[in-house]
Order: sequence, then structure tokens, then C-alpha cells
Amino acid sequence: MPLTAMWKTRALIFAALVGVSSAAAAEFTVEKSDRGVSVKLDGKLFTEYVIRSGTKPILWPINGPGGVPLTREYSMRKVAGESHDHPHHRSLWFTHGKVNGIDFWSESAKAGEIRHRDFAEVRGGSTGRIVALDDWLDHDGEKVCEDRRTLVFRAAEGQRSIDFDIRITASNGRLVFGDTKEGSFGLRVADWLKVDPPGHGRIINSDGVTDEAAWGKRASWVDYHAPRGGQGGGGQTLGIAILNHPSSFRYPTYWHVRTYGLFAANPFGKNELTGVKEKPDGSATVEPGQSLTFRYRVILHEGDEKQAHVAEAFAEYAKEQFDRE
Repeated sequence: MPLTAMWKTRALIFAALVGVSSAAAAEFTVEKSDRGVSVKLDGKLFTEYVIRSGTKPILWPINGPGGVPLTREYSMRKVAGESHDHPHHRSLWFTHGKVNGIDFWSESAKAGEIRHRDFAEVRGGSTGRIVALDDWLDHDGEKVCEDRRTLVFRAAEGQRSIDFDIRITASNGRLVFGDTKEGSFGLRVADWLKVDPPGHGRIINSDGVTDEAAWGKRASWVDYHAPRGGQGGGGQTLGIAILNHPSSFRYPTYWHVRTYGLFAANPFGKNELTGVKEKPDGSATVEPGQSLTFRYRVILHEGDEKQAHVAEAFAEYAKEQFDRE
């Protein structure tokens, strides 16, 4: 099957899966800009792939169903009344806190940098698609490793999704990803979505574990949702689910998901996330020339996890074979 037809078929499956239909097929316009690549859905901004924000590429803003921003604005721009903690929590990103001992997570004075090198593909249509190449550099600018990341954007009525697949290659010698809670595929939810006040959100994972208890647990997926107008405020419930594909490294991942709004999948944080000090810990070694691949699907949805059929969406996602790289 040609790739275009395949993506259209998958978009139809996605719509059927969540029990909705769309009066007209979505159309994505994906175009390069001075900052990176803009992704528009039916002429309106869905998100932008920003090639550098702080020390890494990010997606920001991320507009969910109805165009509602679902990730925090800070520290890309300041909004009155919004929280200003953890300035390195930039909307949506992939980094890690210990790569050959180098901190790519915190944006500290000695932090490493993930530097955009090139785009291998930028394409719109019934889905949007970005393939980007990056170099991971230490504080002195020496290359540590490289990645190839593929982002695919889809939409159906009441839902939008982002597939984020990343392959990290030990291009410049052996790599050691250290056991730390500070990782890896992360996003920072909008303040009204978080569990902690003033938010009215809820965290729930694929095993039914909720809120603070979901931190450090392994799970196939986690969902973070809230009523937009606050509990009892009559606002629409919206949410974000992150699904971890079974072919992703060390599935099911541990989750560094916090009630204050951090939402991250971290396959390396075994000891730091569980509090159990044992060997082997969560570290992973990649020999020269070898790679690790991580695969996630982010679903931006109306309703809670049941109304959005997140468990069913994961079951369908788990069946997918990956031939996009």
C-alpha cells in the first residue's frame, strides 16, 4: 500500500476507534519557518516544532480540541497568573538527565545541548509529518551522540494526536544513560490541568493508579485530564494521554508524572523513581554504532480517559508495525 494511502487508512481507523466521525477529512499544512516548522490543522495553528528553546528542540504551543492550549506557556512566554517553576519544562520535549554523565535535562550552566542539524522530511496532507536530525553536544560543544526523530500529526473529531518516535545512536563512542528521575519524553500540562491547586486535574494510568500514587509506576499509558472551568464550573473536560508502544525501549516505561504538572515517560529511572536501591539499576549502555528507539503517542482529547477511549486507543496502537523510519 502506498504510504499516503496507508496514513489515510490509519486516520480512518483512529476516528473509528474513538467512536467519532468527521464531516470532512483533516488537512495539515506543514511549513518551515525561521524558528522551525509550523503545523496547521485546517488553516489554524496546531503546534510548532521549535528547533531551539533553551537547550533543546520542543513542540510549542500544543493546541488541543477546539484550539485550546493544553501545555504551559512558560518559559517560552510569560502569562499573568501562570506558574514559573522549572523553566526547563518547555511544553513538550525529549532529553535525559544523565548521558555519559552529562545533564541534558535541567538547562543548568554545565548542561548539554541538543542541537538541530537538519530536516529530513517536512510534509502535510491528511496527516502532518516531520523528520528531524539532531546532535547531542556536551558543554564544550563536543558531540556525544545523535538522534533521528519522526513526528506524525493526526486529527479526528474531538481528538488530535502526535506520534513521537526517536532513535538515538551512539555515533561518537559508547553511551551510558544513567538512572535518574530526570527524564525523558516529557511535557508540562497547562496549570488548569494539574492536580495541585488551582488545578482540578486527575492522573490515571493503565492499571487504574491515580494522582500522586502514579509517580514512579510502570504502565502502558497515563492520562491527565481536568474540567477546564474547574470542578463544578461547568467547563469542558479536556485531557492528554501518553501511550508507550510495546516496541519502545524497556516497555512499559516508568512514569515521572507529578501532580504539579510534569508528565514524563522515563525508562531509565528504575531506582530513583521507585526508591529501591538495587543492581542492576535503570542505566542502559549503548555500544558504538548501536541505537535505542523510543515510541510514544500523545492523544489530546475531549472528556476523561473513559470517554476518550484511551485503553482502546492503546490496544490499537500496540498492533501497529513501524515502517516510517
